[in-house]
Amino acid sequence: MTRRLSEAAVLRAQLREFYEDYAACLDAQDLERWPDFFTEDARYRVLPKENHDAGLPLSLIYAENRNMIRDRVVALRETTVYEPRALRHFVSGVRPVAVEGTTIRAEANVLVVESLSDREPVVSLVGRYLDTIVETDAGFLLKDRCCVIDNYRIRNSLIIPV
Repeated sequence: MTRRLSEAAVLRAQLREFYEDYAACLDAQDLERWPDFFTEDARYRVLPKENHDAGLPLSLIYAENRNMIRDRVVALRETTVYEPRALRHFVSGVRPVAVEGTTIRAEANVLVVESLSDREPVVSLVGRYLDTIVETDAGFLLKDRCCVIDNYRIRNSLIIPV
């Protein structure tokens, strides 16, 4: 029993580190590195809680693979015009839900605070990650990230990835 508890604690700590690295990448706006957190065939979605709870697939953001995720970065860097901002991603409650071989289903809470140059910081987004993560020789990679947001609406726009 003690061994299983120890293994679970190690896995939880490894997952926390992975989620913190992901958040730090986004907070630093190191968007060119962001796709590296995903498998080649990864799916990335951001959808409202109402849609998720009703089983509706309509998402605010939807990418079917790492190339689509990279395209989002190119669009942000080269074609999208938006007011400069600083974001802080706060991730808590990281926990593995199921483990099957090298595949881990995990959940975590996420809070994103946005600061624009001439305004007070505001809560931009609150929700949870529902993830499928695979363990590879290089570490963890996201196979499916579903960010379910609790917001009634997005205050400005959903620009930087969640």
